[in-house]
Amino acid sequence: QVQLVESGGGLVQPGGSLRLSCAASGSIFSIYVMGWYRQAPGKQRALVAAINSGGSTDYADSVKGRFTISRDNAKNTVYLQMNSLKPEDTAVYYCHFFDPLRVGGTYWGQGTQVTVSS
Repeated sequence: QVQLVESGGGLVQPGGSLRLSCAASGSIFSIYVMGWYRQAPGKQRALVAAINSGGSTDYADSVKGRFTISRDNAKNTVYLQMNSLKPEDTAVYYCHFFDPLRVGGTYWGQGTQVTVSS
């Protein structure tokens, strides 16, 4: 079992910045992937960014150059620095944890609301 605790969401004006964090705890091994997904009303949940245990990253095209995902392996924590926020970034952001070597090793955070509005 893995528990994910998210923080950092909130209301911000267009062009502003937010930093999301997600700390994983529980039965965690060295090899895993953590990332962020988001879901806007009426839309499917979609990948925003992900980072694996080797440091490789993946970003949605819509956030490249604006968002940066990073991790602190010692803390089992992933961060999402969001800059130049746009109204279309408004969504519930979910932390995701994936252990490729464990059956059923997929976990989700509770979600944190990010609202970009003037």
